[in-house]
Amino acid sequence: MSRFSFLLRDRIATAVIVLIMVCAVVFIWTSLERPEVPTFTPTVAATAEVGTEQDARTVTVDASDSEVWRFFDFSRGSVVEAPGEEEWDIAFRRFQIIANGGRGMEGQAGATSLEDMTFESVSSVPETGYVVAERRDSVNAVLEDWYDYSFTSHVLSPKPIVYAIRTADGRYAKLEILGYYCVGVLPGCTTFRYVYQGGGGVDVISN
Repeated sequence: MSRFSFLLRDRIATAVIVLIMVCAVVFIWTSLERPEVPTFTPTVAATAEVGTEQDARTVTVDASDSEVWRFFDFSRGSVVEAPGEEEWDIAFRRFQIIANGGRGMEGQAGATSLEDMTFESVSSVPETGYVVAERRDSVNAVLEDWYDYSFTSHVLSPKPIVYAIRTADGRYAKLEILGYYCVGVLPGCTTFRYVYQGGGGVDVISN
């Protein structure tokens, strides 16, 4: 093999090594560079019943403890501690969401996705077609895919999906997840907005 061939081979090998190193540096840099993400402060628990009124709120549930479910009741618009078997509608544990309905559950709660609709455009929700739990404490199959995950920044971002929720006592709400991070960019503060129809109908018109 000629000297020229040796030199050409060495230059190609060097170029490949440099390219690999550059790609590695870029990958590490993008992994370390976390994008700006919205953060939220947990909402203070409330005790007042909504009654038969329509209720619209934005709520942040501190579900950062990976061992503890935090239970939410639409009829009070609040997280509830140690609720009875029918006194909660949905619950959060980090990025997991369950609904109080289905096998092993006492309530009627379920969820369905309202594809290609914005929160403001949903004026009513369906009465049927709600997915319930396959077993007690199982993540709701409709709600388990609520986020996108970045393998470079390791950040969870809510998908722009509106969900219809049937509550444990058979009432209805629309819901959209807005965020997942507590102040300090700590994971587990699930933030969502919703309109709940306390009167039992399916109308959920945004004000």
